Amino acid sequence: MDVTAALRAFARTIERGSMTGAAADLGISQPAISKHLANLERHVQARLLERSPRHVRATSAGETLYEATRSGLAAIDAAMEGIRIEGGAIEGKLRIHAQTCVGGKVIHPIVMDFQRDHPEVRIELVLENRAIDLVYDNFDMAIRYSRPESQDVVIRRLGFVERILAASPDFLERVGGIDDPLKLGAVPLVTTAQVLSPGRSLTLTKGNEQHQIPVRPFLHTNDANVILNTLLTGHACGPIQALFAGEALKDGRLRRILPAYEVKSAEMMLAYPSVRFMRPVVRAFADRLVEEVKSVEGIVCR
Repeated sequence: MDVTAALRAFARTIERGSMTGAAADLGISQPAISKHLANLERHVQARLLERSPRHVRATSAGETLYEATRSGLAAIDAAMEGIRIEGGAIEGKLRIHAQTCVGGKVIHPIVMDFQRDHPEVRIELVLENRAIDLVYDNFDMAIRYSRPESQDVVIRRLGFVERILAASPDFLERVGGIDDPLKLGAVPLVTTAQVLSPGRSLTLTKGNEQHQIPVRPFLHTNDANVILNTLLTGHACGPIQALFAGEALKDGRLRRILPAYEVKSAEMMLAYPSVRFMRPVVRAFADRLVEEVKSVEGIVCR
């Protein structure tokens, strides 16, 4: 019996809650996973898993074995990868999860630059707005705008994504301009949930003063590109991430409104599982990401 392979199959089955999920992650068949698990239980002379038609979970003995071996398996992977890169390039697979807006605008260009320098790295970049479990979903890292609920992760702050209030020249001409924050409650407004308070008001700051502006969103969305297109067409005004509005502001398609006021910024963070030994390719990309983000217009690093 290949003990290491059996332990990998066992650990991934627990993390995914199914042999099918473990097989997909490890690139082997489900019958092969079953064989590894049966051999491992026979080897340790204990039942390690409780099986049902829809779910697999660890027994008490299984939990003990999993806690004792998971970090060791990750350390073995990291050591083997480290030996491989001593003679050359960083290589291996890297799974990255990012929120849709920042993933396409910021992370994707950094991924491409990283692969140009390290052509043996295979990256899977998944862009979606759902919350994930890094271990269960088998990601090496996640870039997100909110802190993960799990405490079993390492978090590195990447920066603060600035938001500004903007509108098209046509929109401003149509509504007669906006020189008072309270007017935001009387004109069509496009917003996202992240900038609104529980009372459905828009929080603006001016110096040390904070203002709660009652608003009635004309359009509500979770997509930054939808917000940008809504502003560009003159359909509404509203807050937008500065990194998405930069080009339109420069060429005059958008104008900043109420520039003396600031909209709540978004804290962008990098998270990765603390239960894993950080493989060289993960560390190399994380370091590149932290450095590259510093030069992105619209993200403030402090």
